[in-house]
Amino acid sequence: MDNNKEAFQKTILQNGNVQRIDNAFIEEIYISSQRTGYVLISYGAEERKNWRYRDFLRLNVGKDTQIMNQFGESLCLCDLEKGITVAAEFSPAMTRSIPPQARAFSIIANTVAPDSIIKIDRVVSIDDINGFFITGNPYDINDQMIFTVSEETFILDQNYNQISLNEIQPGQSVMVEHAIFQTLSIPPQSPAFLIQLL
Repeated sequence: MDNNKEAFQKTILQNGNVQRIDNAFIEEIYISSQRTGYVLISYGAEERKNWRYRDFLRLNVGKDTQIMNQFGESLCLCDLEKGITVAAEFSPAMTRSIPPQARAFSIIANTVAPDSIIKIDRVVSIDDINGFFITGNPYDINDQMIFTVSEETFILDQNYNQISLNEIQPGQSVMVEHAIFQTLSIPPQSPAFLIQLL
């Protein structure tokens, strides 16, 4: 038997009372609450006459369904997106509908690590000469963050007009898109990519 065909036919694996699919694609998501709804997935089913067919399965998500990313971090149904790949464990008891439905035990999403983080906070102080500003609690250095500003940093007002760093005032609320890394200093520092007044 052709190895590709054999791999395709072994897409659904059975382990006792649990079935598993790896590398399925999310086709549709329906959310009835933060923890309930369904996920429609597609997966490789079989190969016929050099054509690969995909089957569909609706996974019904309940409050006891575990949803997480590939790092084991807990997610809610609203964190899942169409087009991402998932591994799913589900009940072997399926409806005879088209597509069939089964109760999902777990869904592990292969999410992509973010390139940046968004933080909303109040400005404590600005140093436009040295190119940085501080946000957070003005009375607690442990609850502050320093953002460095470079020539590549976009700074916008509430109407999306470009402004300079010295136009931002202490006490104003800002949204900052910054790098996912920060220094171990107190307060920590991170480069800002985008700053917008709120």
